[in-house]
Amino acid sequence: MNQLSNKRWIRLIPIVFITYSLAYLDRANYSFGAAGGLAHDLNITAATSSLLGALFFLGYFFFQIPGAHYAENKSAKKLIFYALILWGLLASATGLISNVGLLFVIRFSLGVVESAVMPAMLVFLSHWFTKAERSRANTFLILGNPATVLWMSIVSGYILDSLGWRWMFILEGLPGVIWAFIWWKLVCDHPKDAKWLNSEEKAALNEALQAEQKELKSVKGYGEAFRSKTVILLSIQYALWSIGVYGFVMWLPSIIKSAPNTSIVATGWLASVPYLLACILMLAVSYFSDKWQNRKLFVYPFLLIGAVCFYGSYLLGTSHFWLSFILLTIAGGAMYAPYGPFFAIIPEILPRNVAGGAMALINSMGALGSFVGAYIVGYLNDLTGGYGASYNFMAISLLLSAILTIMATKQKKNREKAKDTTMPFQEL
Repeated sequence: MNQLSNKRWIRLIPIVFITYSLAYLDRANYSFGAAGGLAHDLNITAATSSLLGALFFLGYFFFQIPGAHYAENKSAKKLIFYALILWGLLASATGLISNVGLLFVIRFSLGVVESAVMPAMLVFLSHWFTKAERSRANTFLILGNPATVLWMSIVSGYILDSLGWRWMFILEGLPGVIWAFIWWKLVCDHPKDAKWLNSEEKAALNEALQAEQKELKSVKGYGEAFRSKTVILLSIQYALWSIGVYGFVMWLPSIIKSAPNTSIVATGWLASVPYLLACILMLAVSYFSDKWQNRKLFVYPFLLIGAVCFYGSYLLGTSHFWLSFILLTIAGGAMYAPYGPFFAIIPEILPRNVAGGAMALINSMGALGSFVGAYIVGYLNDLTGGYGASYNFMAISLLLSAILTIMATKQKKNREKAKDTTMPFQEL
C-alpha cells in the first residue's frame, strides 16, 4: 500500500493543486485589478466595486449541488475540463471590457462556471484517498487558494505597474484554457481506469475504499442527508467562516494600499505575507489531524484566533499600521489553517452516494457567506471611511463559526454516548 500511496500522491496531487490554483487565481485577482486602476478607469464607486467582487459568489452559490451530483455519477474529469476553458476565457474577457454592465455579467458567469470545481475536486479526491489520508489530500487541494494568492499578489503587482489592469486579467486568464488539455490527458475519474497502477494496486485501493463505505450506514438520498443536524450546523458554520475569509481576501489589498506612501508593488508584497503563513499552517494542521484522526481540535481553535486578531486590529486602528498588519497576517493564516480537516468530516460520516452533495451544500453556503463578506466589508468601508467596522464584522462572524463548530462536535459526543441505533447515519 505504501507504493500505491506514493504513486497517487506524486501523480495526482500536483495536478489537483495546479487546477484549483488556476481557479482561485481567476477568482481573486479582481481585488488587485480594482485597486490597480479598474475601478478608477470604469468610474466604479467603492460600493459598486464591492458588489462586483461579491457577485462572483452569488453565481457560485447556485450550481454547487448539480455539479457535485454530476461529478459523482458521471465524471469529475469532464466537468472540470470544460470549466477550465470557460473560466479562463471569462477571466481574460475582464481585461477587454469597457462597460460596467458587462463586468457584472462576467463576474456572475465566472462564479457559475467555477461553482462545481470545489465539490467536484472533493469528490474526485474521495475516489483516490482513504480516510487516514483525506485531510492531507484536501489540504493540498485547498492549498491552491493561499499559495495562489501569495504569488499572485506579487506578480499582479508587477504586471499592474508595468502593463496595467487589462493585461493582468488577460495574462492570468489564459493559463486556465491551456491547462484544461493537460488535465484531460493526465487524470482518470477512478483508480480502475488508471494505466499507471497495476492490478494489485487497484485492488488494494478499491478494497480499502469499499471497507470505509461499509462502515457507514446507508442514506437513501440528498433529502435525508441535508436534514442532518450536523450538515445544517456545518453549512451555517461555513457561511460565517467564509464571511471572514473573503472579506479579508477581497479587501486586503485596498486596506494595505490605504497606508501612507504604499505603492501597488509594495502592496503586492505585503499582501502575500498572510498567505505564506496560511500555507505553513495548513500543511502542519492537516498532518496532525490525520495523524491523530481528530478533526474538531484542528478547526475551531484557529477560527477563535482569527476572531481575536481581527478585533485586535480594530482596537489598534490606523495609527499603528505595522502592529495591525501583524495581527491581520495571523488572522489570515489562522482562517486558512483548518480547511483540510474540515472537508474531511463529511466523507467520514456520509456514504458516497450523498457525501458529494452534502459537501456541495456546505460549500454553496460558504459561497453565500463569501458574497455577504465581500459585499458588506466593502459597504462598511465605504460607509465609515475606514476599516474598523469591517474588522469587527469579520471577528464576530469567525467567533460564531467557532461556536457552531463546538456545537456540532458536542452533538457527536452526546449521540455516541447514547448509542442511538435509530440514527440514519453517524453524526460528526
